[in-house]
Amino acid sequence: MSGTSEGPAPTADLIRPAVTERHIDTPPRTTTTSASPSSTGAFTGAAFAAAPLAMAVVDREGLVVTANETLGTLLGTGADALAGKVAADLVDLSSNPRAWHAYREVLRGRQARLRCTRRLKHPDGRSLWVQVTVSPLPEEERAVLLSVADISAGRELQARLRHLQMHDPVTRLPNRTLFFERLSAALEAEAYEESGTGRIGLCYLDLDGFKAVNDTLGHRIGDRLLAAVAERLKRCAEEAGYARPSAPLVARLGGDEFALLVEDSTGTDQLADLAESVLKALQAPFDLSGQRLSVSASIGVVERHAAGTTATGLMQAADTTLYWAKADGKSRWTLFDPERNAHRMTRQALSSGLRPAIEHGEFVLEYQPLVGMEDGRLRGVEALVRWNHPQFGMLTPNRFIGLAEEDGSIVQLGRWVLATACRQARRWQLEHPDAPPLFVSVNVAVRQVWDSDLVTDVAEILAETGLAPHLLQLELTESAVMGSAGRPLQALQALSDMGVHIAIDDFGTGYSNLAYLSRLPVSVLKLDGSFVRGFQYETSEKHDGTDARPNPADEVVVEAMIQLAHRLGLTVTAECVETSAQASRLRGIGCDTGQGWLYSRPVAPDRISELLRTPACRSGSEPV
Repeated sequence: MSGTSEGPAPTADLIRPAVTERHIDTPPRTTTTSASPSSTGAFTGAAFAAAPLAMAVVDREGLVVTANETLGTLLGTGADALAGKVAADLVDLSSNPRAWHAYREVLRGRQARLRCTRRLKHPDGRSLWVQVTVSPLPEEERAVLLSVADISAGRELQARLRHLQMHDPVTRLPNRTLFFERLSAALEAEAYEESGTGRIGLCYLDLDGFKAVNDTLGHRIGDRLLAAVAERLKRCAEEAGYARPSAPLVARLGGDEFALLVEDSTGTDQLADLAESVLKALQAPFDLSGQRLSVSASIGVVERHAAGTTATGLMQAADTTLYWAKADGKSRWTLFDPERNAHRMTRQALSSGLRPAIEHGEFVLEYQPLVGMEDGRLRGVEALVRWNHPQFGMLTPNRFIGLAEEDGSIVQLGRWVLATACRQARRWQLEHPDAPPLFVSVNVAVRQVWDSDLVTDVAEILAETGLAPHLLQLELTESAVMGSAGRPLQALQALSDMGVHIAIDDFGTGYSNLAYLSRLPVSVLKLDGSFVRGFQYETSEKHDGTDARPNPADEVVVEAMIQLAHRLGLTVTAECVETSAQASRLRGIGCDTGQGWLYSRPVAPDRISELLRTPACRSGSEPV
């Protein structure tokens, strides 16, 4: 019987054969018992021959002195034929350096015992797993005892149990455990440094709308669909592996999530082709016992150098990219984009830091003047929140207000802004008693109306700060106000009854129900800056000589909105006024208040105090 060197098991999930155990016991004790020349013969007598354990006596040169019939049967030959054979060759010890070295140490009396597991090739063609033990006999014998135990049944059971443990019962694909085992092995340096491309790729996908299949048709049909999808994915992997060293590993990671792992990938083109083939393979409907189902998939694709990549990092990138594919419209594949990921990480960092930032006082307010168009007098200010982030610097509202609305922290932040702005407005009033009091305008998110008692908050803050209600203006977007009903409308009405002014911000950008506008407790319309930009030029030519005459329709539309607002008893504020030409035109068609860089950018509270100390500003004889 010939031994085989230990290589990969027949299936991918078998335990790799190797020296699994080697015991080095204490050296054998020196005996003083005198042995007769017949002691070996006595040892190999009837008990040795009839022993159920396969055994052989091996001399110090490594040759079999005698063997029992059990060993002969195990190795597929007669016991007599084993005499004089090289014992190491019979049980394939020499092919493994560790086992071979330990075996020679036992023969030389330098090591007490060797135990190892070997896989042998039986003459009938089958593989045989054995546990080999080599122990020294008494010194006088100048021999060792070789015993061989057939453990094939146990190994086969282990293999079956491992297969069950490492494979998904529904699709029969490798499961998450085996997938990560293979992925981790592929990312080890020795796996890619000696050969291959040194790159790795991953297609991470899930089925679009699979939950609806389970909910409407039941889990039995859902499982059959998953099995059918798995078959198509395996075919895609086989086709992708044609003429390559190996095919991609297809695994089910759980639910309707699958992964195709490409070791030694050749670049993003290879992964893109694989993703395209998967999408194409899933396009054809599935016929499941009369149930004809169509599904699609979203796929996140990642391809990179294996060096420096971790299993966790690769999966995080794949999961993020899969999310992008779904967000971009589903039924598509998306390639990982480091810049997009950096933006997402920044967004995540901002989102997670919002609530602590409020508690740590990282937010500040700046104020932009609201100026009367007729007299240029400072009438009020709009409070604009800024985040003085310790890592990203000063951030404007467009960087974090959306995040605050998503996670609900806008309620806490909004109350802080409201209280701080009212407190500052009251301070200006006390510090400059000779100047007309300024009103302060504060932006309010719809979620503040729904998720908090805004009316109570406003009443408490006005009471705490001593600011008169008519000096507070709350701004809500047009879409929020026009769709108000139930609790939001009741809150707006209560605030108006309290004396607080309600303004519609960015008016003209939504789909306004103008008839409904007359029934809302609104006192101010703020025209969106897109309308004001059409009033930019005073002459019909720009500096380069081209025609710069504004579209007459812009002025007609704005004038109509202003007239409508005035008929409803509302005042109008124009945003984004940047030039005197714009201010002049707006003034000519009756706009009440202007806001923009022509007058001032958003500034710190001290700058507003300086403006209030300016007589020209208070009297309106000069622009702010």
